[in-house]
Amino acid sequence: MRRVALLWMIPILVFLLSARADEEPLQGFTSQSSAAERQWEERFRAMPSPDNQREYMRRLTARPHNVGSPYDKDNAEWILSKFKEWGWDAHIETFEVLFPTPKDRVLEMIEPTRFTAKLQEPPVSVDPTSNQQSEQLPSYNAYSVDGDVTAPLIFVNYGLPKDYEELDRLGVSVKGAIVIAKYGNSWRGIKPKVAAEHGAIGCLIYSDPQDDGYSVDDVFPEGPMRPADGVQRGSVMDFPSNSPGDPLTPGVGATHNAKRLPVKDNPSLTKIPVLPISYGDAQPFTCGAGRSRVSERLAWQPRHCLSRRARPRKSSSEGSF
Repeated sequence: MRRVALLWMIPILVFLLSARADEEPLQGFTSQSSAAERQWEERFRAMPSPDNQREYMRRLTARPHNVGSPYDKDNAEWILSKFKEWGWDAHIETFEVLFPTPKDRVLEMIEPTRFTAKLQEPPVSVDPTSNQQSEQLPSYNAYSVDGDVTAPLIFVNYGLPKDYEELDRLGVSVKGAIVIAKYGNSWRGIKPKVAAEHGAIGCLIYSDPQDDGYSVDDVFPEGPMRPADGVQRGSVMDFPSNSPGDPLTPGVGATHNAKRLPVKDNPSLTKIPVLPISYGDAQPFTCGAGRSRVSERLAWQPRHCLSRRARPRKSSSEGSF
């Protein structure tokens, strides 16, 4: 009988605790204002319409809308009109920020065989916006410096400090080389930063299928993972060396008359050129004839090269960013 009584006490206790939690004042509120706040929160949770949210997202993403583009301005004006429709006192402010976009991107292997990377994501039939290539930005890493470098290529796993420690232990130096690193296990901007600190003169970053591809799940459009030609874009701004925001106006708004740092002296830009590529483009550089100079003792083999063993071998890459 004792056991039965104890079991019946548990749900009663839980119910009492839940009821008491609802009665206790919210942090920062009195008992009276807590009741009003809870009522407002319930009303707010009931307001969003999934249909409206779906239509808003479809409208905002209908065309490429990177900062400064025509559709970016169109979106801003549409959002402003919605805010005013909902009774908000809203207006648009203009800021002039540094947003570099690439003019030329070339990546080639020149030894021991020649290969030119596509650096292009093809349209996907299930996504009509993927055909808007004349309006799209190419695949690149924002806030990379310009560069035109030719050097041996070295695979550095994820390009983290511990990976360079392992290379140092085996007597492999990246000084004067181009490194190729996998996305993941850190913010992308750390990879070119650490590479430059070890003397590399260029950096390639790709999404390995073991982390973001067919090893995880089906690739798009059959599944959610990155296909062979998919490229992860994004900033590689050196945040640890500067404050977030516009790199030319650290700590202040980038208004028209704001005092700006010279681009060439800016600590937020990378020290070496960086380019993101797909694992389809990465394969010739990391497998077979173009594999990097990594020791066979390293367990870093890229997923798409698992049928091969890495061995020291010289390959040269040339990149213009």
